[in-house]
Amino acid sequence: MSTEEAAPRPNTPVGTYDLVVVSNRLPVDKVTRPDGSVEWRTSPGGLVTALEPVMKQADGAWVGWAGVADDESEPFEHDDISIVPVTLSAADIEEYYEGFSNDTLWPLYHDVIAPPTYHREWWESYVRVNQRFAEKAASVTATDGTVWVQDYQLQLVPKILRELRPDLTIGFFNHIPFPAYGIFSQLPWRAQIIEGLLGADLIGFQRAADAGNFTRAVRRLLSFTTKGTAIDVPIDEEISEAIEPARVSTSRRGSLVRTVHARHFPISIDTQSFEDLARRPDIQARAKEIRAGLGNPKVVMLGVDRLDYTKGIGHRLKAFGELLADGAVTVEDVTLVQVASPSRERVAAYQQLRDEVELTVGRINGDYSSISHTAISYLHQGYPREEMVALYLASDVMLVTALRDGMNLVAKEYVASRFDDDGVLVLSEFAGAADELKSALLVNPHDIDGLKESILEAIQMTKSERTKRMRALRKRVRDYDVSRWSTAFLSTLTDPSGTPSYVATKWGASDR
Repeated sequence: MSTEEAAPRPNTPVGTYDLVVVSNRLPVDKVTRPDGSVEWRTSPGGLVTALEPVMKQADGAWVGWAGVADDESEPFEHDDISIVPVTLSAADIEEYYEGFSNDTLWPLYHDVIAPPTYHREWWESYVRVNQRFAEKAASVTATDGTVWVQDYQLQLVPKILRELRPDLTIGFFNHIPFPAYGIFSQLPWRAQIIEGLLGADLIGFQRAADAGNFTRAVRRLLSFTTKGTAIDVPIDEEISEAIEPARVSTSRRGSLVRTVHARHFPISIDTQSFEDLARRPDIQARAKEIRAGLGNPKVVMLGVDRLDYTKGIGHRLKAFGELLADGAVTVEDVTLVQVASPSRERVAAYQQLRDEVELTVGRINGDYSSISHTAISYLHQGYPREEMVALYLASDVMLVTALRDGMNLVAKEYVASRFDDDGVLVLSEFAGAADELKSALLVNPHDIDGLKESILEAIQMTKSERTKRMRALRKRVRDYDVSRWSTAFLSTLTDPSGTPSYVATKWGASDR
């Protein structure tokens, strides 16, 4: 079961693109105008920003779903990137995406903060859709090309691709946490997921701990040999002839193996773009308007999250409510702005979470707000990047209290926006960003008393201490931006024997 025995399918077409990115969603959104005409708009987001220059340099293609059920758009060009849509039916979206991806894998991989749901029908849909994505990628990738698969919705794609096209170099990046074996082992299809990922040559994770969790799962489930980041995956001779010789070796038992590497590559943001926005006079003027609209309190605290049970919004509200109840802060001096953008609103757990959060906000505001000052300004909507940067500039304290998070790019966005070297970041130690942003006030969000103490420390911190911490945070975010993340991954995929490199590579990125 664990040995790669499938030969390449004889009728698999070979495409023309040397680099193909595969993700659940395309980097463009399909928008229907009032007159019925259709346009495609570039999606906001760090992944698109990271890969767009690489894709243009390599004349690459992006395979993904358009975000609309039963859309059968043909491949097209958008902003010098070839777009290759994959069609998903309404049933696919319900079972593969909302079901297995978001109601099974998401809670499981986030330490079972909410209970996962296991349905065989959802799993079967996940298998079918992953097959569809893999076949589409195989059909457009050139001989000896590179395919980079993104995230937990497509964990079976690497193995299927390996069987279809053993000539390919395949990378996979997991944007969310990978759980400890005691949690992962609950998944009925745990071995199939591990085998699916091992079809890749390089598997990337946000944190070293996540990569370690994965290699331990490989040892427990498949008994493959691992050494450091390297995993020996048995292959047969027919498959080995189609794989790059440097990736094939002979084990101590005399069998042929393909070496797979599992390493951490913490993702980042387009740091310069956030700083450029923050330096614009109109954005700075908007930040002042925001503070004035809040009643010009001494301290503005900010939380920005998708409305998700992993983000610790309830813990944050509880801590702030207790500070108000204790008299440690007052609404005249301190206000909290909570942006909670809509997320998976058709899933019952998210509907319940929204009710709980809005009930808590209403109770705190009813108990502590005055006619002129509101304790919590709660905003259940998304905002454009310009407005978010204005909010970052307007806020003295950024609260990131995730219970579990692969990275949390909001923390990095806040730091990148603070060109004035001011502001305090309160950051959960359970977010991947905590491994890098060590000058933040690191907290355990489950410890409400500790969280309250950190909030008070942030509010009372001296200007010199704020500046010292923010400068250190900004140096890290500038030095390791999203361009360096993509370059590090692709350079390691090309040369797995080395350490992650930021020097110039065939992908056109360079050390900055």
